[in-house]
Amino acid sequence: MKKVVVLSGSGISAESGIPTFRDAGGLWEGHDINEVATPQAWQKNPKLVLDFYNQRRKAAMEAEPNEGHRSLVELEQYYNVVVITQNVDSLHEKAGSSKVIHLHGELGKSRSTQDENLVYEVDGWELKWGETCERGSQLRPHIVWFGEMVPMMEVAYREVSGADIFIVVGTSLQVYPAAGLLYDVPQGIPIYIVDPATPAYANNPDITPIQETASQGMPKLVKQLIKEA
Repeated sequence: MKKVVVLSGSGISAESGIPTFRDAGGLWEGHDINEVATPQAWQKNPKLVLDFYNQRRKAAMEAEPNEGHRSLVELEQYYNVVVITQNVDSLHEKAGSSKVIHLHGELGKSRSTQDENLVYEVDGWELKWGETCERGSQLRPHIVWFGEMVPMMEVAYREVSGADIFIVVGTSLQVYPAAGLLYDVPQGIPIYIVDPATPAYANNPDITPIQETASQGMPKLVKQLIKEA
C-alpha cells in the first residue's frame, strides 16, 4: 500500500469555523499573539493565556470536521495515510483519521511547567489556574508557542522522507519549520497543493496546484487518487 503524507494548515480548520490569527489581521480574539502565544506572555500574565486557550478549546470542541477532513479518512481505505498538521484542534481525529502528528501541540491537552514530558488530557474545555501536575507545578496549554522548539519536527521529517505522494492542504507554506517539509519530499514523487492562494509553482514539474478550498479541492483529489490506487 502506497504512503500518502498530508501537511494540513489552518485553512482546513477555518472552514469548520475556527478562525486563524492571520485572517484576523494578526489578532486572536482581540489579542496580539505576543500577549497570548509566547513564553514571555505566560511569564507576564499566565491567567490571560489560560483564559485565551480555554476559549479556543471551547470553540474547537464545538466545531465539526468538513469534507476536507472526511475525504482524508476515505483515502485510508486505499493508502497508508499520515496527517501532519499545524493545527492544534482535533478535527482530523474527530473525522476519523488514524495517524495524526500535531506539530504545534494540542488544545485538548495540558502539560507541566516543570517537566514537559508530563502531559495530560484536559477535562472539558477549561484549564484552571491552580491545576497542577503530579509534581506540584502549574499546568500550561500543551501548545508550541512562538519562539519555542517544535519537538515533533524530526518525526515529521521521517514520515515525509518515506512518502509516495505528498499533499499540502490549507496552508500558505509561510510558517517555518513546517513549510520546510516540502523540501524533504523524495525527488520525483507527486506533490499536490490544495489552497486558494497557491502560487503557480511552474518551475517544479512535480507540483500540481489546486486553487480551491480544502472542502472543495480535497474530495476531488481523493477521488482521483482512489482511481489511481
